[in-house]
Amino acid sequence: MAEKVREDPVKMHKDANNLMDQGKYEEARAMFLRTAELYRKAQNYFDSTTMLYKAGECSFQLKEYEKALESFKQSAELSFQKGFDRFGLSALDYEKDCQKALGNDAEVAELEKKMKEVKEKLESAF
Repeated sequence: MAEKVREDPVKMHKDANNLMDQGKYEEARAMFLRTAELYRKAQNYFDSTTMLYKAGECSFQLKEYEKALESFKQSAELSFQKGFDRFGLSALDYEKDCQKALGNDAEVAELEKKMKEVKEKLESAF
């Protein structure tokens, strides 16, 4: 009977970063997405949002803007749900870059509006 190997998200996180540093974006993206899932199941939401963001960066480097957009959207949504507003703002900024690359001007304008609202909220908190 085969023994089930337990996936270690911390090791996978490091391995994915190494792959990204080596320019192996497709492999890194797949590992970041799997690691995000594992972190989320473990209720480590900050690292989950980080892994989604990194997956988006890999897709962006590959000029796969639709895939990048999906990862950045998921990162932003989870960030805002869990109160990581500054991190969510970074994901929105990258989301905007993806929309620009895709030529979606209306979405760019919507994201700029949303980013302005988040920035105002953050500034009023201090």
